Amino acid sequence: MTDVGKSLHEQSITDPQSFWQQAAKMISWDAEPNCILDDTNKPFYRWFVDGKMNTCFNAVDRHVHAGRGEQVAINYISPVTQNQYTITYNELLAQVSRLAGYMLSIGIQKGDRVVIYMPMIPETAFAMLACARIGAIHSVVFGGFAANELATRINDAKPKLVLSASCGIEPSGVVPYKPLLDEALEQATHQVEHCLILGRPQYQATLHSPRDADWQFSLKDAANADCIPLNATDPLYVLYTSGTTGQPKGVVRDNGGHAVALCWSMKNIYDVGEGEVFWAASDVGWVVGHSYIVYGPLLVGATTIMYEGKPIGTPDAGAFWRIIQQQSVKSFFTAPTAIRAIKREDPEGALLKSFDLSCLKQMFLAGERCDPDTLNWSQSMLGKPVIDHWWQTETGWPVAANLMGVDPIEVKPGSPARAVPGYQVEVLDAMGEKVGANESGNVVIKQPLPPGTLTTLWQNDQRYVDSYLSMYPGYYLTGDAGYLDEDGYLYIMSRIDDIINVAGHRLSTGRFEEVLCQHSAVAEAAVIGVQDKLKGQVPLGMVVLKNGVNLSDDELHNQLLSLVRQEIGPVASFRLVSAVPKLPKTRSGKILRATMRKIADNQEFTVPATIEDPQTLDIVRNTLTRMGYADSLAKQISD
Repeated sequence: MTDVGKSLHEQSITDPQSFWQQAAKMISWDAEPNCILDDTNKPFYRWFVDGKMNTCFNAVDRHVHAGRGEQVAINYISPVTQNQYTITYNELLAQVSRLAGYMLSIGIQKGDRVVIYMPMIPETAFAMLACARIGAIHSVVFGGFAANELATRINDAKPKLVLSASCGIEPSGVVPYKPLLDEALEQATHQVEHCLILGRPQYQATLHSPRDADWQFSLKDAANADCIPLNATDPLYVLYTSGTTGQPKGVVRDNGGHAVALCWSMKNIYDVGEGEVFWAASDVGWVVGHSYIVYGPLLVGATTIMYEGKPIGTPDAGAFWRIIQQQSVKSFFTAPTAIRAIKREDPEGALLKSFDLSCLKQMFLAGERCDPDTLNWSQSMLGKPVIDHWWQTETGWPVAANLMGVDPIEVKPGSPARAVPGYQVEVLDAMGEKVGANESGNVVIKQPLPPGTLTTLWQNDQRYVDSYLSMYPGYYLTGDAGYLDEDGYLYIMSRIDDIINVAGHRLSTGRFEEVLCQHSAVAEAAVIGVQDKLKGQVPLGMVVLKNGVNLSDDELHNQLLSLVRQEIGPVASFRLVSAVPKLPKTRSGKILRATMRKIADNQEFTVPATIEDPQTLDIVRNTLTRMGYADSLAKQISD
């Protein structure tokens, strides 16, 4: 049997120019590119340099021109406000072109930056697309981010305009955004000329004239704006990701390569096209929301779902399955942490089994490492393929995945399958030498990276080189550790920082977590390396138990130690483990292992801006203190 995925991958590496020239036919161009890959300024590669196009035209106008204006573009579902409605492509075009017209009327031009600080509502998508329509560069900041974090991004992006809303809404209640925005603007050294504020009925914002304007009132008489032809290499957006120095890194995405890569991925990875329903249960503040709530589905003329809710509690652990049935979702994408939360609430899948999910072809998981137990549980409950795949804010679309729209291959729990066409993934040791099959090392991607990946960091080419390209010249450093098996399947085990050295043995914390999650009582686990006078470092685990588990602390401790000894061996030196009610995580579901490690080793730390529940750090500190680590006095430093 022909391995279509493998032959596509080989073609993309041996002849990237013809591969991506063919893929570029999936979008509409104002001027088709002849120079597909420009490698004259290494390591700054550029794709489709002489092409001209507009991302908004491709995501909105062309579907209306094709006669599909009455198709639903966005289905907005908000259990937190008890609100739900649809927006057709015709309606989307009207809203976006009017907002773009308003932006032109206040002097926003091509290349100007616009910060978007909004909740999960359709207007957030309108804002992104309106910027794309006139060539303004948007920078979405996760709604509800602390004022100082927002100020930092405003200072870096230097926007002329901030688009915001009066509030966001969480299951815990209303989160006023406007006071946070006002505080950020006060703190920022860069002066923002204009703020457009969308009033929501749940919170009345105070507007400060002349800087602030009301969204509905301002757009009432705004003229419609047409799409502006842009160079494929013009920036579409800047998305900030955490930097090790505390200064966020602004990932720059271009227009042409981004549109081509997302179209290719929607059809070939997610198997979604015109008129089909795709749902990425994430937030527009993260890269998943940029790529697969807004741009990806709309670029291929699909229907996308914007969900203002949670996997559990809005109203229950059946929320995802209920929406999939109601909206006839074909492909669904969420984070493993969401599935673990559902599994903890509904371990037998009673709620899941009450819905007809025959419309669903497959579920995709990404955003953090997916342990085999979570994947196996999902697959057994759904009776559908569950596809772990791996990518990063920087790459913008999947690096390793199962090509469900081309030629699905065997699912190996624990692996996001093989490298996607365009990505030449290798595993290197500290000296830059390739390691053998099943040997761990640093996961890297050989340059040039494919279209759609970051082109640089905003206003900081040198930091781009220093952060990603300097450790192994000719390669992009992913920052992840893992290995390739004999079939070319990639296994991401941990961040490079999460490799621990136990008496000279390099061990992955991800492997420990994988083993702990095999225990029938464990819903999720986090393992960190803590300092040890004899062995240098030893692993310490914290586990969250499934609801209804009745095990004594001693029983749980002994069973988990025995399981790790059996699966990893005595070399693991695993003796420290405790159950906790909740783990500290970012709002996107990533466990804050680095912060946990600093608490354990009595190092100063800053509460991450992205933390979902700051009280979880107190839980961690108290648990670590009981286990003989961490001072009971916090060494938290101010932001």
